[in-house]
Amino acid sequence: MFVLIVGGDHLGNIPRELDKLGVDYIRHVTGRSGQKINGGIPETVDFIIVLYDYVNHNLANKIKKCAFNRRIPVVYAKRSWSSIYRKMKESQTLRYKVGLQLL
Repeated sequence: MFVLIVGGDHLGNIPRELDKLGVDYIRHVTGRSGQKINGGIPETVDFIIVLYDYVNHNLANKIKKCAFNRRIPVVYAKRSWSSIYRKMKESQTLRYKVGLQLL
């Protein structure tokens, strides 16, 4: 499973916690500039996590539009594992489309 995380300079323990859920590959884009994702979202991305308290608005809009067009589930959360986990648990689309098993 491939996750794109957008926003935040440092992820802390988020990659380790995602690894426990079965995520194989994580790509992180800091979110300081809208130019960071010029090449678009990689084809193999299963879902996207946007850390909304640490992301440039132009980049967030670009990610939102691209994800919508390609039908990639997006989770918007603060940069804390508890917030990310809660939002992932609330996302029916994420659980059914990606098959993510949450405790």
